[in-house]
Parts: sequence; C-alpha cells; structure tokens
Amino acid sequence: MVQGKLEGKVAIITGAAAGLGEGIAETYVKYGAKICMVDLDPNVDKTADRIRGMYPDAQIITVVANVADKQQMIDAAAKTKEAFGSLDVACCNAGVCRLAPFEEMTDETRDFHIDVNIKGVWNTCQAAIPYMLEEGKGAIVIASSVTGDIVADAGEAAYAMTKAALVGLTRCLAVEYADRHIRVNCSQLGYARTPMVEKMAVESNPEDPESAINDIAVGVPMKRLAKPTEVGELFAFLGSDEASYLTGSQVVIDGGSTLPETMSIGTN
Repeated sequence: MVQGKLEGKVAIITGAAAGLGEGIAETYVKYGAKICMVDLDPNVDKTADRIRGMYPDAQIITVVANVADKQQMIDAAAKTKEAFGSLDVACCNAGVCRLAPFEEMTDETRDFHIDVNIKGVWNTCQAAIPYMLEEGKGAIVIASSVTGDIVADAGEAAYAMTKAALVGLTRCLAVEYADRHIRVNCSQLGYARTPMVEKMAVESNPEDPESAINDIAVGVPMKRLAKPTEVGELFAFLGSDEASYLTGSQVVIDGGSTLPETMSIGTN
C-alpha cells in the first residue's frame, strides 16, 4: 500500500463493483484510504476481495444499495461512519448510459438516467454532507462527462442531459459549502474501457462492437481509451489535501479527444 495523499481519510464510492468505480476504489486503497464500496450489484463483494488481495492491509466495507433510493444511501453513509469513525470523501461515480434515437427513447429510459445519474449523485451528496459538516471539512468528487457539457453523439440525449446537469450541481454545491470547508469538483471523462462502454459499443454496432471501441481510440489524440485506474488517480487527487484550493472545477480527462477541430486537417 502506498503511504500518502489519502492516509487517514474515509471515502464512500458509488458504482464500485466494476469499471470506473472499481478503478477509483483500488486507487483510494493504494493511497491509504478506508473505503465503503457501494453498488446495486452484489458482485461488489468480489471486487472488494480482489482489492484486498492486492493490498492485505486494506480496510474496506461493502454495501449493496441503489443510489436512486435516498434512504439506502443515508444508510450506506451511516454504515461508513459507524465502521470507520468519519466520512471525509464522497466519490459520486455511479452512472448509466443507454442509447436510442431521441424520437424512440421511452420515458422509462429517460427517467432511468435521471434516477441514477442525477438523483443518485444528489442522494449521495445529501447522505454524506451532514458528516462532513460535523467534521468541519470534506471533499466531493462527482463523475460528470465531456458528453453533454462539451460534446455529444447521436442517441445520447438522456445521458448528455443528465451528465451536463452534474456540472451545474458541482458549481452550486462548491459555492454553497466553500466557507464550510467542503470542496466539490467534477471529472469530465471521455472514454475508458469499462463494462458500460462495452455495452454502448454493442448498442452502436451489434455485429462488431470491438470495431466501435477501436474507432473511439482512432479519434483520441493519445490513440487509446483511459484505464479505470487513471480516472482513479484523478479522483484521488481531487479527494486529497493536495487539491485543497480546488473547488467548483471541471477536470477534463479524455486523452485530448475534445481538442481537435477536425480529424483530417493538419500536419499529423
């Protein structure tokens, strides 16, 4: 275990069973944090065991809960406080994306995105902030996206809408809690190789989903997708005291994918 930036901190991490959440959890443990891994998927226990295998001194609890259910998140935060004595960082990572043409997108699909991507973050913040206020400090890291606020693809209306909303929530909470020493920042990820992205690739190209993923990499100046642990490193920084004067920030982590004006003009 790397001694360092998160030593002595307690974090609750949502969507922690796989993908970005797993990468965030692994990175937090690497830097010495005690963590509560929350996910609707009971496999979160297996993910925690894998991380314990890497870091035998890891202090981890798991909670099977739905971020869209406020009481379940209140209970998860309470279990975190009971287990570790504090709650210093909330990593609001849980999210969903389902693609469909806008004219065919059902109200159920729209509301599913709102429930998880917006209400889930809202509920996690409301569950964690009272403990941070008690302690007189804290940090919240929200997983927004480049999608919605900066770019968008066809079929992503619900996802883009909900992820863009998180930028507004980040800014408002940052202002509201700055003088009470709670920092609030958001990440804006391009693409990482996660189960969610693999599912989107199947929805985009059912006959050859791997080609859809390869095509994403072609459009990234660094020519690859992010690793979940690279996103975890950003979350670790934003949750640590190294980011003590950073609040209300939108940190793009996309390998440069939002930079090019075109893919066909230029000396490259």
